[in-house]
Amino acid sequence: MTQPTDMAAKVCLVTGASSGIGHATALELLRAGHIVYGVARRTHLMEAIREAGGHALPMDVTVEEDLQRVVRTILEAHQRIDVLVNNAGAVVHGSVEETPLRMARDEFEVNLFAPARLVQLVLPGMRERRSGTIVNVSSIGGELAFPLGAWYYASKHALEAFSDTLRMETGQFGIDVVVIQPGIIKTDFEAGTARQLREISGSGPYGKMAEAMAGAAETPADDSPASDPGVVATAIRQAVESDRPQTRYVVGRQAEALLRLNDSLTDREWDARITGLA
Repeated sequence: MTQPTDMAAKVCLVTGASSGIGHATALELLRAGHIVYGVARRTHLMEAIREAGGHALPMDVTVEEDLQRVVRTILEAHQRIDVLVNNAGAVVHGSVEETPLRMARDEFEVNLFAPARLVQLVLPGMRERRSGTIVNVSSIGGELAFPLGAWYYASKHALEAFSDTLRMETGQFGIDVVVIQPGIIKTDFEAGTARQLREISGSGPYGKMAEAMAGAAETPADDSPASDPGVVATAIRQAVESDRPQTRYVVGRQAEALLRLNDSLTDREWDARITGLA
């Protein structure tokens, strides 16, 4: 692979870099010759990023002081941030009726307001240089919805609307805004799904549905139709290095198929297909 020159190398900030898509993305950008700062709460899981020549910084996306410190650290070292990859995310599973609203608010704090705040912090420099790329990692759940995950899907729908508006506002300054829509990806992101479903909705009126979904979530990873997070990392690198990236990248197992299926059905037909209820 041709390595960018020092001037061509981009300074990249990747959140949620301790595992899954964020970790794979940080390593992919490093292999391509870029300057990468991976951030997460669990810095001990980012040793591979350090060994590959990257930087690993501690950051809790819900703590304002952490966000400011990380951005300040990068700007002091390089005087610019060329790429922001908002990947850190959270998920909560349970019925709308039974999920405590404090958990819903936490979901939006991580999946929407934290990315928005980082955008606010990096935009002044990008505007001044009239260049930059903001990558918001959404999900096919940014367009679709499934039972017992309303707050996750609502937060991703919101992130996509936020991204669309941001793209229209910042295009005049040479800034690209990209949405990544992964399908089924093999990560630990939903490791607590079955437990959460049972704790929140397992013994109430939605118990039958919750148990069915919990059982599906417990399917051994080798039997599940999941893509490696590297396919998402590759799409992100392509977006970062493109002179005119797509506004959306649909990647991973079943992503395009599910989006096409949703487009082909009425709302009630989709509901029946997903829930099994006519």
